[in-house]
Amino acid sequence: MSHSHSHSVTEPTTPEGGLRQRRASQILIVILVPLAIWTLVGLVLLWPTNLAAHIQKDVAQFSVAGLTMPKGEVLAVNEISCAGLEGSTSASSQVCAALTVRLLDGEDKGKEVQVNATAAIYRSGIQPGQRVVIYRVPTLDGQANYQFADFARTGPMIFFAVLFLLATVAVARRRGLLAVLGLAWAGFIMVAFIFPALIAGSNAILVTLVGASAIMFVALYLTHGFNTRTTTALLGTMFGLGLSAVLSYVALNWAHLTGVATEEDYTLGSAAPDMKLTAVVLSGMIIAALGGLNDVTITQASAVWELADDPDKSAGQIYRQAMRIGRDHVASTVYTIVFATVGTSMSVLLLLAMYDRPLYSTIMTEQFAVEILRTLVGAIGLTLAMPLTTGIGALLVSRRGGAGDQIEAGPVTVPDASDELVDVDDYHPRPEGSFAD
Repeated sequence: MSHSHSHSVTEPTTPEGGLRQRRASQILIVILVPLAIWTLVGLVLLWPTNLAAHIQKDVAQFSVAGLTMPKGEVLAVNEISCAGLEGSTSASSQVCAALTVRLLDGEDKGKEVQVNATAAIYRSGIQPGQRVVIYRVPTLDGQANYQFADFARTGPMIFFAVLFLLATVAVARRRGLLAVLGLAWAGFIMVAFIFPALIAGSNAILVTLVGASAIMFVALYLTHGFNTRTTTALLGTMFGLGLSAVLSYVALNWAHLTGVATEEDYTLGSAAPDMKLTAVVLSGMIIAALGGLNDVTITQASAVWELADDPDKSAGQIYRQAMRIGRDHVASTVYTIVFATVGTSMSVLLLLAMYDRPLYSTIMTEQFAVEILRTLVGAIGLTLAMPLTTGIGALLVSRRGGAGDQIEAGPVTVPDASDELVDVDDYHPRPEGSFAD
């Protein structure tokens, strides 16, 4: 006799489980629906239009009218002096390079051009046969100027992206694939909504919270299923985001962060005159907290549901046990946030190591203070979101509680699957005669 495995939603296996699931679903839906409506309305009202009117052209080299960036192959590398070359210092010991490059695409395909490479590019090991990207800037006489732009990285980028996808799907299987799709959705919301809305001058807190909420609604439910466990994690994440937004606003104003710390900030301010650079700092702080929050809240919600297998445990017992797990997780996640910040800020930290100034006065400059405050705000948000998520989950899954939660004697109707926020993973009936773990 053939046996098929169904992935459809299953009903609770006991009347107590049915009542518990229905009660949890009703509570969460009351909270969830207003959040979903707020997110949708926010997306509609804040969605940016006519972005070109908010961008100042010709501020940076890459935005010059008519500029193209064809790929080329390096044919020859010759050492030259760095004296007078743009982007080079006057140090006599530095050696730059003159590159002969054959263009591989664009209107000058096949043409050999000469471009110069700075000492840093030359020291990186540029060799004949390597692929590079060239700036082609048209001139008034119909000719063009050429400058070295960057190395071509299409091959390694595609390789590691495919390797990441394969590794994720191989280990996490269906959920891994869904997580990648959720990540793609997050990228779309950032590129199509958050970034353009900030450029257009919209309120940074509203834009970032609405965008982050839209990301979490889709990413969490897509990856982990539409169930009470995921909804609990979503509520904890939303609380953490709100708290991070408040802390970011306080930090921005109290520390008087201007958003102007590097040369790129000045270029950004000139290219987008309607955007406040403080909005970039504020939005960055909130988004930086998003990944850690998602990690902590999902893990805590799952821990609570696993601990709730014992029908004799009260909400308090489940909460205390889950908090012991959460404390270890928060501690490790704080390390993760700090190390991730260090990894992405190595250039800034190396400058700190080279400055012949007292450590305290150096880290108080905006260039360093922004990174430190961004890390601290994210850590505070995820730390406080953990006990809230744990508490919500413990109250929802506890099978005994106050008088209002008691199961009364008499016939009980197990709710239909359509009434539940339930995933097939939430219930695993044991076959008769099996041994308990």
